[in-house]
Amino acid sequence: MHTIFVTGSCGFIGWATSKLLLQKGYRVVGIDNMNNYYDPKIKELRYKDLLNFENFIFYKSDIEDIESLRNIFKNYKINAIINLAAKAGVRASLENPWGYVDTNIKGVINLLECMKEFGVKTVVHASTSSVYGERQNVPFKVTDSTDSPLAPYPASKKASEVFCYCYHYLYNLNTIIPRFFTVYGPLGRPDMSIFKFIKKIDSGESIIVYGDGKQKRDFTFIDDIADATVKCLTLEGYKILNLGNDRPVELIYVINIIEDLLSKKAKIHWYPPHPADISISWADITETKYLIDWTPKVTIEEGLKRTVNWYIENRELLREIKI
Repeated sequence: MHTIFVTGSCGFIGWATSKLLLQKGYRVVGIDNMNNYYDPKIKELRYKDLLNFENFIFYKSDIEDIESLRNIFKNYKINAIINLAAKAGVRASLENPWGYVDTNIKGVINLLECMKEFGVKTVVHASTSSVYGERQNVPFKVTDSTDSPLAPYPASKKASEVFCYCYHYLYNLNTIIPRFFTVYGPLGRPDMSIFKFIKKIDSGESIIVYGDGKQKRDFTFIDDIADATVKCLTLEGYKILNLGNDRPVELIYVINIIEDLLSKKAKIHWYPPHPADISISWADITETKYLIDWTPKVTIEEGLKRTVNWYIENRELLREIKI
């Protein structure tokens, strides 16, 4: 049985990817520090879901702690790593840039050192569409320059990509870097816009929209992201892929769909554009289709319907989640 080490296994993408691996018959060794960047209650829900699989092994620990990582690598024959542990959030990174260096750069180096030390040859290392910064030419291609990130978060992810290339070059590691584009869905992050919009519109609270609501995002459903992330394990060498829906939509369009699904009108507080926000994200997935034979299956309309239905089914439980 192949053993995959999934970091950030109780995070949103980490949970979905771990669950898919377990369903496919892999053994998953998961690690998560269960921090309180957002309400840890939702991480607990994901953790309990993964405990339904006998092939799931969990460590509450941190990739910043290299000795803890070494102990895990000593205890298990790791066949590959999927690194989904990260300190995320574009706007939050302006408040505490040091934390992003510790997790997103130092933590990644710790993993790469363990790969070198214990002979693990493959890592799928998650990055973000935010590394592209503000661009006039769309869609974003993996060959586009990523030298102008707009906040410490994407800057730290860009740095981690460069370290990954360095270790690939020096130690012949298979290093696959998917850049995720605005992932959403059931059990999603409560700090992200779609979760906030659904919860606040449903409860009659006001939502905040920066700018005029016409900024576009390439929202990508969680099941599509997990599928592509697992498929990345089949690749070799050093490769960067865009994982997006390839169909950007305006933020106000998303809000309008949520209003219709909830049969409630949003109360919107309009704020000036945020300096760390980009006007559009749009993934060119031409290379991704070729490399892993993947195309997203869930439209934004269907994905929002599934997400709102999940919220309604779990409404009482989710009322306790802080956003």
